[in-house]
Amino acid sequence: MTFEPEIVKWSIAILSAASAGGFAWYFGSGIKIKAGWQNGDSPLARWLDGRRRAKFDEQLPEALSTMSNALRAGFSIMQAFDTVAESGESPIADEFKILQQQLRLGMGFEESLESLSKRVGSEDLSLVTMAIAISRRTGGNVTEIFDKISDTIRGRQKIERKVRTLTAQGRMQGLIVSAMPIVLGGIMTAIKPDMMLPFLCSLPGVVAIAAMIALIVAGWLMIRKIIKIDV
Repeated sequence: MTFEPEIVKWSIAILSAASAGGFAWYFGSGIKIKAGWQNGDSPLARWLDGRRRAKFDEQLPEALSTMSNALRAGFSIMQAFDTVAESGESPIADEFKILQQQLRLGMGFEESLESLSKRVGSEDLSLVTMAIAISRRTGGNVTEIFDKISDTIRGRQKIERKVRTLTAQGRMQGLIVSAMPIVLGGIMTAIKPDMMLPFLCSLPGVVAIAAMIALIVAGWLMIRKIIKIDV
């Protein structure tokens, strides 16, 4: 069974346009920016949130050290927050400024911390806010708690960077192997159209291409699962 070349060309063009539009809608839809965070279920929103959260986590140990030094100098916990909001960088400074605004508007201290933790969605920040709330109730030494949490976060981030370095080759190999059949197919079609078009216009060719795409996706998912290591 064969297909007319003109029909195949128009079908490929229509499918390409529909696929591009579908991917754009799927990856970009539902993004709603709120307090610097993209609230949405699309992959693009989750990716943007992940990048912002990762940057926040990288800045958190330094912010804890700043607050610890401020407390040692005799500042209150509120003044320590002000120090981070004034001297920190985005996004952590932005989030602490929002925390300040909430406190000035009359929101409770623990409610403001809980709002900050939910807004950012960082496990490290949740640990910090929980430690602050407990220390205020029990009268613990907040300075020592900040120092210990900061050291713990720094150690874990060091291990995560090492893991990313060790798995970088696997990620690159997965991208190259996944893109190679598509790139070679496009090059061969451009160089030898009289050889490739009959293949693309036949039912076995269409089935082979569909099987190739399925195998590429399955292989990429397997490689991603192997190189993804939670610390």
